[in-house]
Amino acid sequence: MAELGSNSGNVTPKLINFLSALLQRVAESNDANYRLQTQKISVFHGLTRPTISVQSYLERIFKYASCSPSCFVVAYVYLDRFAQRQPSLPINSFNVHRLLITSVMVAAKFMDDMYYNNAYYAKVGGISTAEMNFLEVDFLFGLGFHLNVTPTTFHTYCSYLHREMLLQSPLHSPPKLHLCFNEDESSSHHKQQQLAV
Repeated sequence: MAELGSNSGNVTPKLINFLSALLQRVAESNDANYRLQTQKISVFHGLTRPTISVQSYLERIFKYASCSPSCFVVAYVYLDRFAQRQPSLPINSFNVHRLLITSVMVAAKFMDDMYYNNAYYAKVGGISTAEMNFLEVDFLFGLGFHLNVTPTTFHTYCSYLHREMLLQSPLHSPPKLHLCFNEDESSSHHKQQQLAV
């Protein structure tokens, strides 16, 4: 919780703004490519697009979840892993909100010493506790229970996000939609590749 101090107070909202913009672009891109790629319907899909924007939703999670800023980076790592492992379930405007609340909740449970229960996250996310429980189980299986984020991986994602936040301006090209960092835990060889969405 010390990370929420005055030094990181300015960074975290920028991170939230950047992540929400990034995920919004990913969702919009995948919405546009819907007819070009095979997509499965999952428990993460809503019947309609939520009326709350990705930005407002992530700000709500940030405000009420009280998890550490590192949880949002780890949640992004989890979303990236999920997208890699589940290519037929791309992030789109029908599932981005449920994927977000689930990834943040799982990251908080894995990273933070103190976190809220599923019922609280369900209330923050605007869904039922039963649905939150189903989402958590499906998300964990979708990740293959690969929750550990090595310091190297965490640093790589932080560096990527920081670099892209610095470059984010009307004069620069938009940031890459999604970073995939494949890590082989059994060796020191790490490889980076971009996922086209």
